[in-house]
Parts: sequence; C-alpha cells; structure tokens
Amino acid sequence: MRIIVDGMGGDHAPLQILKGCEQAVRELGVQITVTGPEPALREVMRSEGIDPSGIDIADAPDVISMEDDPLSVVKDKKNSSMGLALRMLSGGEGDALVSAGNSGALLAGGTLVLRRIKGVKRAAFAPVMPTAEGHVMIIDSGATVDCRPEFMAQYGVMGSAYMKRIFGLQSPRVGLANNGSEECKGTQLYVEAHKLLKADGRINFVGNVEGRGIMLGDCDVLVADGFTGNLILKTLEGMGSFLIKELKGMFYANLLTKLAALMLSSKLKPFKKKADYKEIGGAVLLGLTAPVIKAHGSSDARALKNAVRQAAAMARADITADIARAMAPSEEA
Repeated sequence: MRIIVDGMGGDHAPLQILKGCEQAVRELGVQITVTGPEPALREVMRSEGIDPSGIDIADAPDVISMEDDPLSVVKDKKNSSMGLALRMLSGGEGDALVSAGNSGALLAGGTLVLRRIKGVKRAAFAPVMPTAEGHVMIIDSGATVDCRPEFMAQYGVMGSAYMKRIFGLQSPRVGLANNGSEECKGTQLYVEAHKLLKADGRINFVGNVEGRGIMLGDCDVLVADGFTGNLILKTLEGMGSFLIKELKGMFYANLLTKLAALMLSSKLKPFKKKADYKEIGGAVLLGLTAPVIKAHGSSDARALKNAVRQAAAMARADITADIARAMAPSEEA
C-alpha cells in the first residue's frame, strides 16, 4: 500500500507532515511518497532525525498557498506539491492521496485531474465525527456552498455507501440537517432535497435531523449543503476542544481534583481521544475516481498519521467502486 502525501500542505508543513509520515510507516506498515521541493524536504529529515525508511521524495518545486486561486493547481502551479501528488495518483503511482493544503485547490485539482465517478454531479468533503451512538458522516462540509437538491440527494447515496463499507453498517440512517423535523421545514433547497432523499430507494432516509440530534446519534449520514455542513463541522470541533480544555482545568485545579483525575484516568483518556479531531484524520473527498483525504490545515504529526490510516483504509475497501455501483442506477435513469 503506497500513500502519496502533499509534503507542503498545511500550517505546519513540512516538519509535521514528515514526522506524521514517519509514524505512519512505522505504525501502519504503509509506503509513502512525499511530494515537495526535494532539497528542502531532505534537509528537514536530516536535521530533525526523521527516519527515511519507507519514505520516497518526489520533487515538486512549487507550493500552493492557502491564498492561491484553486485553479492554480492545474495552471501556473501544476508543478506544486499538490499538483504533482494529484498527477501521480491519477497515473497509478499510489493508492490514495493525503493533503492538508488548500481545500479549494484540492477539490478543483481532484475534479480536473482525477475526474468524478460517472454519474456524480459534485464531489463532497465528508468528515466522520464520533457520536453517542457511533459515528456520523457530515456531507458536504465545504466543497459546494451554492448547492442544488440533486447534489444533496447524491450525497446521501455516496455517504451511505461509505458508511456501509468502512463501518459495516447494514443500512446506514441518512438524515437531512434542518431546523425542524417536519418535512416542510427549511429553505426551498432543503424542502426539495427532502423530497429527493425520501424518494430514493437506495438509502435508508430517516428525515430531518435537528442540530441537537447530530451528536446524540440520530443518523449515520448527515446531508447538508457545503456552507451549513462546514459550520456544523467547525462547531463540533470547537466544542470538542472546549470540553477537553474545561475538563483539564477542572481536574488540575488542586490536589484533590488531581487525585480525582487519577482515579478517573481510565475513563478520561478514551473520552479525550474520542473528542479530539486529530484522531479522526481528515475529511474524505467522496465522488472522485481515487481515494483522497483532506487533512485539517492545522494537522500535526499525529493528525497526519491518522489521515494516512484513513486513506489506506479507504483504498483497501475500494470505496470508489462501491460508489460507482451505487450511482449507476441514477445515471442509467
């Protein structure tokens, strides 16, 4: 299994990216190709004592910044670390790709270089978050802000296929993010999306899901437009960080609370791990012909390693084939 990693993507590149790659090789048993300016990457590995075993470097002199136009990845900066990574994946030189870089560029490059699966109208960012009942995929989380009902209907199908294969759910519950449970709730976009999702026999649609029900496990796949989905995602990430910070302050306030923390450590550690977005890895970019993971822009080595783990799992499960099969009926229609 070979994973291609954008070595210059993210706020802490390339050091944390390379450290994460080292951890992934050691702990996950994968091979990695890191794209980026080779002299700079090798110097960081040498100076930081990063073991190069299992890590190849593919030279890419340019870098896509967070401010760059998304289309620059296929135009004036096609020789960037992200551009080369996409072309390598398209050419079969790896099984999956991980990048913590510019989301818009990754979406544009993925759509133009890798192409969408036949029948898919829009690719979607689809992170998976822990809930009281298991996990929920939030799709879309930022790829398409100006959405259409038919896009959202397809999100339900793609998300359901992913949750079936990766999490082993026989009939994933698909819900539509909304401000009320009644079918008539929400904007016209959501009313029309509800009709399409309800009529789709390929999914187990459970209706509208309000914000309070997301983390309580009311559904396994939460469908939303990119604007709403991204707000939900960032709110949940912020709430997780807030709870961890508050618990830490509470249990380290004095000697008595420190003793209480020690007694509860076996319970607190799993909770902290569950609430930490770095354990998730990143957002799957569903709808493309090859596995792509968008890692968080602030990813450290642990987050990057988990994104590689997620990418490898997606490649082994051949999710793209499942989605292609799921989308075939609507394409024929």
